[in-house]
Amino acid sequence: MAKSEKTNISTIPPVLDRVFAAAKTAEENRGSDIVILDVRELTKAFDFFLIVSGSSRRQLYSIGDEIQKKLAGEMNDICLSVAGHTEGKWIVIDYGDIIVHLFEPETRNYYALEELWGKAERVNVMPPQDGGSV
Repeated sequence: MAKSEKTNISTIPPVLDRVFAAAKTAEENRGSDIVILDVRELTKAFDFFLIVSGSSRRQLYSIGDEIQKKLAGEMNDICLSVAGHTEGKWIVIDYGDIIVHLFEPETRNYYALEELWGKAERVNVMPPQDGGSV
């Protein structure tokens, strides 16, 4: 399902609100090195990457579960798929317009998504105070 094909899209908050909520949830669950990449100018497949490191598989599972609870429960977002739960070194949660990447530090360094998508704009993890947008 493409990012624009979500059902009940009118009840889902704007993408920036959701990616900021996911980043805040990751931070509250002791995720580290949190990065938001705006990839809208680089691909039509999705809008943002949220990249988070965790110190253990258990922590990555917890962060992922809490992000899913936040986005589904409070923001009516629809998780399209989750991959990597078995291995636990890299968990990917797909919301269509947001892709959440949860990594163990060594795995994050190996795949180096920030370098691979180096032309993407980094978004300040703290949302704009004036209600502006990226």
